[in-house]
Formats: sequence, C-alpha cells, structure tokens
Amino acid sequence: MVIALVVIHVLVALFMVGVVLLQQGKSADLAAAFGGQGSQTAFGPRGAANLLTRLTTYSAIVFMLTSIGLTILMSRASANDSVLSGHTPTQQSTPAK
Repeated sequence: MVIALVVIHVLVALFMVGVVLLQQGKSADLAAAFGGQGSQTAFGPRGAANLLTRLTTYSAIVFMLTSIGLTILMSRASANDSVLSGHTPTQQSTPAK
C-alpha cells in the first residue's frame, strides 16, 4: 500500500511540475491582447489558462492527500518501532568513594 501511494505521489509531483511550467505568466496577457502568442494556441487564449489552472488545482489536491496519507501510513507503521528497540539496556556501576 505504501509503495503504491509513493508511486502515485511521485507521478503527481512530476505532473504538477510540468503543468506549472506550461502556464503563462501574468504579463503574457498583454501580448495576447495585441495578437501575440496566445491567439494561435489549440485551446484559445483563455481556454488554456482555465484548463491548466484546473489541472494545477486538482493535482495539488491529490498531492496534499497523498502526502497526508503517506504521513498516516508511515506513523502507523513505525508506532511500535523505536530507535532503541533492539538495544538491551546496560547498567553502569558507579565507583565507590
């Protein structure tokens, strides 16, 4: 279960990086108003922004949910484990004065 969630988490993270890099900056709207690069896109000048914004939002939600799920699963898995679980305590004798 943990491995599947880690794989989904990494894929969503890579997808989100790609979607964010595809988005245009806020200053690109001025160029599109004068017939710039936005008029020749497949989604139209406003359609691509809405689609990419939705994809970013949904991928961010999935990323947060997988992060919370991984945190819960890892805390349950390590609830019985301790750093000192395999270590037997030793008694040190104090020197007599």
